[in-house]
Amino acid sequence: MLSSLSSWARGVAASAAVSLAVAGCGPTQPRVLRLGHALDTQHPVHRALEYLSRRASELSGGRLRIDVYPDGQLGNERKCLESVQIGFLDMTKVSSSILENLVPSMAVFSLPYLFEDQKHKWSVLEGTIGKQILADCDKYLLHGLCYYETGSRSFYFVSRPVHRPSDLQGLKIRVMEGYWSIRTVRALGGFPVPIAFRELREALEQGVVDGAENNIPTFRNAGHYRICRYYVFDRHTSPPDVLVVSRKTWDRLSRKERRWLQQAAEESVARQREFWAEAEARDMEEIRKAGVTWIEVDREEFRRQAQPIYDELRKSHPELYRLVAQIQAKANNAPSELDAR
Repeated sequence: MLSSLSSWARGVAASAAVSLAVAGCGPTQPRVLRLGHALDTQHPVHRALEYLSRRASELSGGRLRIDVYPDGQLGNERKCLESVQIGFLDMTKVSSSILENLVPSMAVFSLPYLFEDQKHKWSVLEGTIGKQILADCDKYLLHGLCYYETGSRSFYFVSRPVHRPSDLQGLKIRVMEGYWSIRTVRALGGFPVPIAFRELREALEQGVVDGAENNIPTFRNAGHYRICRYYVFDRHTSPPDVLVVSRKTWDRLSRKERRWLQQAAEESVARQREFWAEAEARDMEEIRKAGVTWIEVDREEFRRQAQPIYDELRKSHPELYRLVAQIQAKANNAPSELDAR
């Protein structure tokens, strides 16, 4: 473990040294920002980050350069986030499910059956509510730039079809290590089992768990569709990815550089959503061709089963519950408190 951390630190330090050397070569040299993430180069988010890099260069006339390091070259998702927070790395993309450990308001995206559909979700993310949650990052040495699409997470199982919440009773389901992920599966009747994602395929093959939950591209790319024969399209959560820049880096940027970076980020969102839609459609077709049974369920029935989570939230996390109320008001086209400001 220490050896692994040491190797990671040396890699980031070497990259930082190169950037500092380049930045110090003279006034005509561009501002260089390093962006690290753990996704592969075919992932829709990485493709959007490449677009971001190109647009930043174009908008700035070459005066702002973003060097993207994919595939965990500078560490896994958590390590990259920690490096950005302390200013060792300039930028990263991170799931809101991980970011919520630093930014409490991000936890709202881990709550079950929060969004009615994609239109509802993006009206929140691109509206006043989403912008306020991004702004909350500034309290924790980060600056939020934009959200990226990561689809919706649904359940899938090796050999058990699930049509209603009662079918989940007693099933062992791999979940992420997060309070609300665990709480959701328990509320629906399943038995949550936190397992590292890299260990999940073997756990499915050996029967350690009966199933798991994730979005469609991950289900396909991880090869889980070759093991699990049932995909239950309940879309229980839809946590976005978040593009963040170190607050230390943001404070060093000039007003022009901030405008270039923010514009490039916002333009990259539309492209990333296109990339995601293409990948999701392609992977869905492949999954069905492979013989996976696609099960549509009554989301309202699942939502009712998960209602105790919101009853708990009202008492234990009133600020988070306030966000939920505002997001639900968006679905009903009613004015929320934040939008009324």
